[in-house]
Amino acid sequence: MTLSEGVLVKVRALLPDLAPAERRVAEAVLADPAGTAMQSISDFARSCDTSSTTVMRFCRQLELGGYPELRLALVAAVTGDASAAEATSDIQANDSAAEVVKKIAYADAKAVEDTAANLDVAVLEKVVKALRAAHRIDLYGVGASGYAAADMQQKLHRIGKLAFAWPDAHLGITSAALLGPGDVAVGLSHTGTTVDTIDALVEARKNGATTIAITNFPRSPITSVASLVIYTAARETAFRAGAMTSRIAQLTVVDCIFVLLARADARKTKLALERTFAAAQTKRVRGGQWRAGEAAARRRASQRGQ
Repeated sequence: MTLSEGVLVKVRALLPDLAPAERRVAEAVLADPAGTAMQSISDFARSCDTSSTTVMRFCRQLELGGYPELRLALVAAVTGDASAAEATSDIQANDSAAEVVKKIAYADAKAVEDTAANLDVAVLEKVVKALRAAHRIDLYGVGASGYAAADMQQKLHRIGKLAFAWPDAHLGITSAALLGPGDVAVGLSHTGTTVDTIDALVEARKNGATTIAITNFPRSPITSVASLVIYTAARETAFRAGAMTSRIAQLTVVDCIFVLLARADARKTKLALERTFAAAQTKRVRGGQWRAGEAAARRRASQRGQ
């Protein structure tokens, strides 16, 4: 993804760590990117109740040469059909059910698309290499990130990797205390500020384990305690603040890691998947069993009615 295509993703990622004046600039850009692109720097700065110098400082935060480059990037970012622009708006209390479905579907699909486009493949490959060599893998996440950690544990177990997800803070940090060189600790946190997850990575790192973070924000605290960081690109809004798009973005990263890890040892992976699939099949109700059970249930119901 070029900067022109990903400028809004980058603005959202930097938003929590900007100074107040720069944050006003960022919020104005996100609220009306097309309108921002049409204004001169002095008019835009005035509308944000700040100075042109602050706007230029904000542009440098985005690694842009100046305000003209920002305007060009925003023009490219907002180019698209009207339906997409409408779907990106926040869910409103008076939206119809159809509008809510449309906005959620667009936001979820966009989270996957933006996350995939912004993934640093070189870092991703280093993560896969570390996981492949790991004796043991600990996965830490709280709330919705805990579900993503559990999904990653299940996938890793399917291909024979020793992995444990720890949604409980006390269990997680005691497990981290027993990790060492050759082990890997993965922390999942959308905001990158979850204390329990950060503490677990700190403990794991102190004991020599390789630490990996999956987060949405490049300047969040969790990045300072991770040897490798993978970034998602999800946007949570008022009605989607329950970790919806963030969870889907994390699961996209988990799937990428899983497939690359599985592909690295295709023969072993194939055997493991075949064995686990066969074992799971024994827990499925077969068609004949279902029909026989249904017939027996009807007979019992008939007898009770007599």
